[in-house]
Amino acid sequence: MADAAPPEVVEVELVARPRLARILPEPAGPTPVATYSDAFPGPVIRMRQGQRLRARLVNGLDEHTSIHWHGLRLPNAEDGVPFLTQAPVPAGATHTYDFVPPDAGSFFFHPHCDTTRLLGRGLAGLLIVEESDGPRFDADLPCMVKDWHLEPDGRIGTVSTDRGAARAGTFGNVATVNGSIDPVIPVPAGGDIRIRLFNVDSSRILDPMLEGAEAWILAVDGIPMTPRRLDGWLAGPATRLDIVFRAPKTGTVRLVNAYASTPRPLAAFRAEGTPLSRGRFRPLPLPAAAIPAPDLARAETLRFDFSATAVARAFAEADLAGLPFADSLCLSEKTFWAINETPWPDAGHERLPPPLAVLERGRTYVLELANLTPHLHPIHLHGHSFLVLGSDKRSLPRHYADTVLLEPRERMRVAFVADNPGDWMLHCHIIEHQETGMMGFLRVA
Repeated sequence: MADAAPPEVVEVELVARPRLARILPEPAGPTPVATYSDAFPGPVIRMRQGQRLRARLVNGLDEHTSIHWHGLRLPNAEDGVPFLTQAPVPAGATHTYDFVPPDAGSFFFHPHCDTTRLLGRGLAGLLIVEESDGPRFDADLPCMVKDWHLEPDGRIGTVSTDRGAARAGTFGNVATVNGSIDPVIPVPAGGDIRIRLFNVDSSRILDPMLEGAEAWILAVDGIPMTPRRLDGWLAGPATRLDIVFRAPKTGTVRLVNAYASTPRPLAAFRAEGTPLSRGRFRPLPLPAAAIPAPDLARAETLRFDFSATAVARAFAEADLAGLPFADSLCLSEKTFWAINETPWPDAGHERLPPPLAVLERGRTYVLELANLTPHLHPIHLHGHSFLVLGSDKRSLPRHYADTVLLEPRERMRVAFVADNPGDWMLHCHIIEHQETGMMGFLRVA
């Protein structure tokens, strides 16, 4: 019998290098950014479920790098964490990622070393894997939310401070959607509009709200859920929300961030064209993802405490002696945070610490995530999607995700089947927290 025909291949080249982009209006100058393509921001890779992605990274930076494919349940070798899952890609070199995304959904990609600086300059892209079937929409719009640290002349300002890293993060001063300040995005009048909201900021918390239309959440972190009215859903850095609304016949719908004393405008959707006739607005569910259901009756519970270090310490010059320049990119000069009283990195990615836990492949685990600090922490697990079981402070629906936002002093329980072998990062996605200690890894064997 002949072998089945291989799936179609989507081939892309991602050239990571410095570029210039217009963010602030004139007379400010263009901003020196770092991107994966000439498109700004971006790129946006769209593919169909079942297709293979072959992405060739060309490193045009002056340092080593890699690409982490955030939220994808990939083979460990494709996860893109320097030293842990692959050798770093030196400046001037290339590396090809080759995989078939197992799930449809909204994902993104970014480096996993020197992340605060590079993500602060815009080095991220979107990956949209479209469902093979499901409800139809009149528009399907990615909305990439990011703050920038900009000087009045357009230059990049300070992206990280000790004060920010040791607290809630260093916040930018210019909010953008798709690289533009409060853009007006045309949509078909009267149409059903799907927006894929990506929080790719390093620190900002979103509580998205649509003014002028009834809106529903269809998916969290790319994973479908029973449609839920958009009425207060905190989205920390790295969270994605798929939202649907019915566009008005005329006028605009405003997207704002309600996580502020005064809601901050993000973008507007302006109805254009002859109004479509779509009947009564009824949000339909997306096709369910094929994520293995946790066996809660036989699960083992593991506790992870997210805390400040007992004493915030700085690395002495002697600690850095002999480390190659590339390794120092993955090494913070100061440590403020820890998981189970163990900070990362203790001596850089190249000298890996032991795993936080070793998990038996195929077994269900319940992770009890305890935030012992007065700050929020979006906790992300690589290589798996987990079921959010509940919180001791909030009423949350059960849903799957790969990133969950822990409020101050909150305990949350999540469960997953450890079915993907390898070493998988567990860390806070406030990037300054990640880079100053709040990171470790789980080994599935």
